[in-house]
Order: sequence, then structure tokens, then C-alpha cells
Amino acid sequence: MPNRILIVEDDNSIAETIALNLKYVGYEYMAFDDGAKAVEYLAADHSFDLALLDIMLPGLDGFELLSYMKKYNIPVIYMTAKTDSESEVRGLKEGAEDYIVKPFEVVTLLVRIEKVLERTGRINRVYQFRDIVLDAENRTLTKAGEEINLPPLEFDVLSLLIRNKNRTVSREHILNEIWGEDFFGDIRTVDVRVANVRKKLKFTDEIRTISKTGYRLEERRK
Repeated sequence: MPNRILIVEDDNSIAETIALNLKYVGYEYMAFDDGAKAVEYLAADHSFDLALLDIMLPGLDGFELLSYMKKYNIPVIYMTAKTDSESEVRGLKEGAEDYIVKPFEVVTLLVRIEKVLERTGRINRVYQFRDIVLDAENRTLTKAGEEINLPPLEFDVLSLLIRNKNRTVSREHILNEIWGEDFFGDIRTVDVRVANVRKKLKFTDEIRTISKTGYRLEERRK
């Protein structure tokens, strides 16, 4: 099951941007523009893996919402325009997992979300892309129900791309994540591994080369 994210943000443009990107990378979400409305909904459905909370909200503000998130055991990332250190310290001391100041890049928020889900043991380790199912924890891969054996480095490359589907992943990021920052080999080793994954999974069109940058696993091509 995809991870479920609760968004409580009264700026519609920000909420819509976040929601679109969450959906794009495979999360499910519910969004509210009022703290009291979010609490009312949580009484009936609180099966969320993470909450993204603005602080300055109508109804109930983000600090007031935190107690409800604790009640339902939902980790919190604050995303706010409040830049004063007092607010950040208060949020973190009272139990938020992270605090990000607006404006921010959505990709930064997505990384923060993944880190909190990992840290709290909630991240979904089974990923699906079309007829591919990749179980990162048990390190198994199936295509149309048939098990496929990939060498460890190629499995890790596919895992990184599928976790970031529809997002461009740079060669440098792939190299650092999989081979480590201390690796001194040729960056073209990434290209070789990606080429092998493409061939074995017949992903000629699905894995796009982004010129001078890296690769992107696309759910669908326009």
C-alpha cells in the first residue's frame, strides 16, 4: 500500500503543488485548508503515515494540531513561513519530526518526507511500476509475476529510480547513493548499469536519459 500523507495548508496554490507532486511520486494524500476540519476528519480516518502542517491556519493552528497528531501517532513535518527560531524550536521540542521554511523546493520536501518515513519505520518498501514489483527490504523483483534476478548494483539503481519515478535523478546522486561518496571511479559506470537495467527489463522508453544530467523513470510518456 502507498504511504498516506495528510496535508493541512490554507494556501491553495502551495497545497495543490504539494499534492500534485505527492501523487506523481506514488503517495496517497488528503488535503485540508482548515485545522478544525482536519481534526474532524481524523476522528473517522486517521490512518496516515505523516502529516504536513502549516502553522498559521484557520480553525486550529499547527501547534494546536500537534496534540491530535500525537494522539493518532502521526509524525509531523511543519512547513511554514514563520522564520523565527522560537517557532522552530517550539515545534521540534513539542514533537515534530522536521521543520521546513517557505518558500522551499518541492524536491527538498520530498526528500524530507522520505527521511521521516524511514526514521519512523513507516516507509513502504514495496514499489510498483507497471507490471514490475520491487521489494526493497527482501531484495526481490518480479515482472508480470515472474521473478527476475538483477546483480546487486543494478537492483539498487532500479530501486533508486523507481523510488523517484517521474523525477530526474542525476548521475552524481546515483553514484553517491549506491557507490558512496568515496568512490573514485568513472561516472560512466552509472550509464553502464542503467543500460543493463533497460535491456533486461525492456525499459527502452520508460527510462529516459536527461541530457547532461541523469535519468528519469517515467510512469507515462507524453
